[in-house]
Amino acid sequence: MAKRIEPTARQMRLAIELRRLRDAAGLSSREAAALLGVSAPQISQIESGLAGVSEKRVRRLAANYSCTDEELVDALVAMATDRARGWWEEYRELLPTPFLDLAELEHHSTHRRDVEFLVIPGLLQTEDYARAAFSSRIPELPDEELELRVRHRMQRKVILERPDPIPYEAVVHEAALRIKLGDRATSRAQLARVLEVSEADHVTVRVITFDLDGFGGAWTPMMLAGGAVPRLDTAARDHPDGTGFIDSEAQLGVLRTLFRKVEAASLDPTRSRDFIHRLAKEL
Repeated sequence: MAKRIEPTARQMRLAIELRRLRDAAGLSSREAAALLGVSAPQISQIESGLAGVSEKRVRRLAANYSCTDEELVDALVAMATDRARGWWEEYRELLPTPFLDLAELEHHSTHRRDVEFLVIPGLLQTEDYARAAFSSRIPELPDEELELRVRHRMQRKVILERPDPIPYEAVVHEAALRIKLGDRATSRAQLARVLEVSEADHVTVRVITFDLDGFGGAWTPMMLAGGAVPRLDTAARDHPDGTGFIDSEAQLGVLRTLFRKVEAASLDPTRSRDFIHRLAKEL
């Protein structure tokens, strides 16, 4: 296959997982290459995401690395053989690559979890609210790029609105619900949008209130995207300038624990909707 210039985050994740399997097997890249019948530089290119890999080679590598997790191997094969070009490709060379990588990650996710303290989660934002959020960036974005980012964010909602939507859980702090990024009408419409989406069977919205005692330890926003198997889960930091991805098992374990902590500290879904209704009436 032709050498890639800029691998996507999904292609890099496949490369990383293949490298982790080799490391776990205690093999050098030269030894792995000999078992596969290729050169060591070819293994390096596969493990850096610069070269694609076929289903046959993924399965041979997994066998050579004594990997017996069939679900993981099948998931890696799916990553290696997926040639679909999603809606996000229309933004290539128009928006920074992390925007495309986030949309691709969401497209392939089995579930999504968000925690936000100061802004409404991107998947729940209205167009006007998203525009206000991106407008707060310093230095200011040119109008054309701002509108591209708003449109991209609106299209990301497809994972919640398509015929086979993924389960979505959001924990939102009261501060995010009260802070007015735009005018009063924008805030009112935004709260109405959160309430509307929260009625869907596959969506759960919980609120952390200001009057909660003893809450701490998770003051930065987080996003968890479920992989085909838990090992392929991904965490991300979603912000106006792009997204940073986290895939180490240790860090994912910490973030899963933090999510359970904030979830346990939040109001249940019914009380959360009642709380948002009351806030909306105050506007």
